[in-house]
Amino acid sequence: MTSDRKASDATVALSRRSFLVKTALAGGGLVLGLSLPIGESRSSSAETFEPNAFIRIGRDGQVVLTMPYVEMGQGTYTSIPMLIAEELEVGLEQVRLEHAPPNEKLYANPLLGVQATGNSNAIRGAWKPLREAGATARIMLIEAASRRWGVGAGHCRAEAGEVVHTPSGRRLNYGELAVEAAMIPPPAKVVLKNADEFKLIGTPARRLDVSGKVNGSALYGIDARPPGLKFATLAQSPVFGGRLKKVDDSAAMAIKGVRQIVRLDDAVAVVADHMGAAKKGLAALRIEWEDGRHAGLSTRDIARELEDATLKAGPVAQDIGDAAKALAGAATRVQASYHLPFLAHATMEPMNCTVHFRGHECEIWVGTQAIARVQAMAAKAAGLPPDKVTVHNHLIGGGFGRRLEADGAVRAVEIARQVDGPVKVVWTREEDIQHDMYRPYWVDRIEAGLDESGRPVAWSNRFAGSSVIARWLPPAFRNGLDPDTTEGAIDLVYSLPNFHVEYVRVEPPGIPTAFWRSVGPSHNVFVTESFIDELAAAAKQDAVAYRRALLDHNPRAKAVLELAAEKAGWGTPLPQGRGRGVALQNVFGSHLAQVAEVEVAKDGSVRVHRVVCAMDCGIVVNPDTVQAQIQSGVMFGVTAALYGEITLKSGRVEQANFDTYQMLRIDQAPSIEVYLVKSAEPPGGMGEAGTSGIVPAVANAVFAATGRRLRKMPIDPDTLKT
Repeated sequence: MTSDRKASDATVALSRRSFLVKTALAGGGLVLGLSLPIGESRSSSAETFEPNAFIRIGRDGQVVLTMPYVEMGQGTYTSIPMLIAEELEVGLEQVRLEHAPPNEKLYANPLLGVQATGNSNAIRGAWKPLREAGATARIMLIEAASRRWGVGAGHCRAEAGEVVHTPSGRRLNYGELAVEAAMIPPPAKVVLKNADEFKLIGTPARRLDVSGKVNGSALYGIDARPPGLKFATLAQSPVFGGRLKKVDDSAAMAIKGVRQIVRLDDAVAVVADHMGAAKKGLAALRIEWEDGRHAGLSTRDIARELEDATLKAGPVAQDIGDAAKALAGAATRVQASYHLPFLAHATMEPMNCTVHFRGHECEIWVGTQAIARVQAMAAKAAGLPPDKVTVHNHLIGGGFGRRLEADGAVRAVEIARQVDGPVKVVWTREEDIQHDMYRPYWVDRIEAGLDESGRPVAWSNRFAGSSVIARWLPPAFRNGLDPDTTEGAIDLVYSLPNFHVEYVRVEPPGIPTAFWRSVGPSHNVFVTESFIDELAAAAKQDAVAYRRALLDHNPRAKAVLELAAEKAGWGTPLPQGRGRGVALQNVFGSHLAQVAEVEVAKDGSVRVHRVVCAMDCGIVVNPDTVQAQIQSGVMFGVTAALYGEITLKSGRVEQANFDTYQMLRIDQAPSIEVYLVKSAEPPGGMGEAGTSGIVPAVANAVFAATGRRLRKMPIDPDTLKT
């Protein structure tokens, strides 16, 4: 990314691969491959080096990182360059970013095995290989300088983008050494810095993308404007699986600026000179739909199917001891059933994609979390081989998992095939919410047994819902299970001697499902942390003390629980109508405890006043980014707890815009405090952890305030009226 709009426009005018090759050939310099555990890299000379991802240093000393991850507000484009800059001994301001082109072999996420940004693992995946890349570059530059000076490399050091000969004080900047360094064989092994040697990692770094976002030069997908651009917006069948029957476009075509009506099997689009004309044209269309077989579908139908599924055995996700036997002999048995609704993403930047289809080739401008997937699916829709489809990635105005999907790009290609010249397809907010791919609906049937002291001796959970992984990454779905669907339901932080969890896959008819921020844990942590709270209540014990007693084997979890409780003032009096709730988790490789303080009014409305978070996410790369991520995740989760629900009636999504799919307003935002535990463990994930834990914390706080247990989200004020 660059803050210079002209430079940004230039970089999208040719493929990233050709750009890199041409730069290496024309200017000379040092180009390095990252030793990612996916695919292979080889090195010979600067002209032929083909790595998995790139550091490029030109004669001007500029460090260019071809970024295999995307920025969607989470701070990746600051934190990941910090890894390279740390080991390369350059200032963060010396690193410039370019989006990686679609290439699964070179740029696959090492933790996913595909080219994608998601699952809170950009830093986790980049932690070692990008530091190794920086260290490798530093060693090669030092060797180049030592050869030029005719001195031993041990007498030289790197600092601030230069190599210094320590005895004499002579200096050469990296640009002066780049060509020579490119001719030096990379070392077989590098030694990385110890944590006590870090200069950048662990310090609050100003985000590199802020200036461009403030001055308007930052380019999002919706900002793409190739010459001759037309605009389009669309209406899709209001029932998933429905078809377009007929359309009267006479009134639409009479609107000034409307150029064309594009008919597809299940959609119709209006192409115009500008978005205003396209929207007016769409409103003027008279459309008749064939609803198809899902016309009578309701949310209640889907919920009933899932409830029935929890009565049947499913694949075992985890089995410890003998839960059935322990339940039979327990002094007390506690049972519960939980429901979690469909949720939309509602990203601030609506779905959009710009496509120029030229018959023999296709060019795409989009903001995507999975650029290689977009290329592959767009190529199929265009009837072209993938190498004839060029995809330019951009900044993303909110992903949350929605832009791991390629359906928006596919739809834009389908429209562009009927349009002469480039066309930007922008979904209205109504289309965005009513044709999203939703967080699955979940039903859990869970039971636990307690001994005479109230300590859990058995835990048994069977839950039913969709597996997004089974569709999105089939090889990861094995024996009826996948790691996303079960994360947060198994491998709990607590000591539970007899533990049994089953998952029953049920794909709902008539509504597509997809990843949603914090994915599997957004469901599982709500259930497990709500239910452990129920066990504490059944045992007539304090919720924090009850959890703490089960954490002797897990010091990291105990530390964040105790810190959050202390900072929140756990146990101190609150005004009538207020309560505190706690939730604890270890998901995405990070330990997080959250305490929510809520107020329940007489009309049943709930306000979250304060949230206290204690996080152990291993080594912190950028503490400012970590804090911002937790704050963002909390806001996302509180919104879901209070308002989030997508419902179907007669096969149609009932919510359409922010009046019916409400967001948390700025005057409703809670005070959020974040405390970080110093840790020497490798970094954990941050982008989604804050979302999964806050929902049960809020629900448990409502129980503390009212005595009413919430087993279904979102919170229904009618059930809480005094």
